[in-house]
Amino acid sequence: MGIYYIDGTFVSASEAVLPVSDLAVLRGYGVFDFMRTYGGRPFQLKAHVKRLRNSAHLIGLSCPWSLQEIRDIVEETLRRNDYLESNIRLLITGGDSDDSITPGTQPRLLVMISEVKTFPVHWYTAGVKIITKDITRFIPGAKSIDYIRAILALDDAKAQHAVESLYVDSHDNILEGTTSNLFVVSDGNVVTPAENILPGITRDVVLEITTSSFKIALRSVTKKELFRADEVFVTSSNKEILPVIQVDDQQIGNGKPGKVTVQIMDMFKAYTQEYAKRIAAE
Repeated sequence: MGIYYIDGTFVSASEAVLPVSDLAVLRGYGVFDFMRTYGGRPFQLKAHVKRLRNSAHLIGLSCPWSLQEIRDIVEETLRRNDYLESNIRLLITGGDSDDSITPGTQPRLLVMISEVKTFPVHWYTAGVKIITKDITRFIPGAKSIDYIRAILALDDAKAQHAVESLYVDSHDNILEGTTSNLFVVSDGNVVTPAENILPGITRDVVLEITTSSFKIALRSVTKKELFRADEVFVTSSNKEILPVIQVDDQQIGNGKPGKVTVQIMDMFKAYTQEYAKRIAAE
């Protein structure tokens, strides 16, 4: 059982509690971020903490902790755990409220550490199915703890033997997944939506490492274009890069992970391996 940081105190995960008067419990008011380690060190920690603080700003939630203070708390919480590789979840809650709805002035900060979860190998070697849903996120730039829409969309995906659900707006534009960002490959060009999404940290890394190797476009992607794509993949911190071979009832390409997707998967793996080696040498 791991060690968590809860509102100024380090406690066993089994003893971690949050007051029922907290707005996170009463109203689903709060923000979070999620990352993992490579080589035992937090990957893209600064970027994740910056996004956490920005999420809080976007929903009007006070964040009295500086970027460095949160980074230090994450590092200390990680030191108190002994997993080979860890998932790190950061959470800022709304704190207590005098009237059970108006945010107060004392939010709570939580850092939760758990062992990295592995996913079926065949997801990466054979590809996965995902679905589309006519749903959009409220304040998409904020990583809010309000996940009702995402939970329902994922339940629908699982019922259709899919692993992810993509949000589609009223103009039939694909936005993002419930916990991932979308990339499509057409004629060797790599395209990812850029508006009304939560820009993922893994997405940013993929864009960084592929810019010199592929023609990249940040623009809207319609459902029609998605179905006609040569390749599709989604990115996230926990699943990394996941090749998609079917969207709804439509097969993508030849029904196998595409050449470009596999190349980008290899590039990302090399990037994280180099990161782990560099950290180990420090």
